[in-house]
Amino acid sequence: MAKLSGKSDKGADTDIDKLVKDYVDRLSAEHRMLVALKAQLYDGSWTPMLDDLRNRLAGKPYIFKLANRIEEDIERIEEMQKFEAEHNIDLADHVGMP
Repeated sequence: MAKLSGKSDKGADTDIDKLVKDYVDRLSAEHRMLVALKAQLYDGSWTPMLDDLRNRLAGKPYIFKLANRIEEDIERIEEMQKFEAEHNIDLADHVGMP
């Protein structure tokens, strides 16, 4: 997959912009909610959000009650986290926030 490598190649930037737009357009409402929570409650980081969900599953203390589908949310987060890392972006910059 293409990675962001700066602004030296206008065509590459356009390809990345389209790739990100296509990805964001396919996000479900659940995915978008998780991106919004990451931005608003977890200072833009997936790690504490994943920790909260995993702690809840393990019966440990957690910060926020996010959803009944915790395992599914963990999978969604890991998939979006991977996409962000591969393309050096923050989905919160591309997903409209409520």
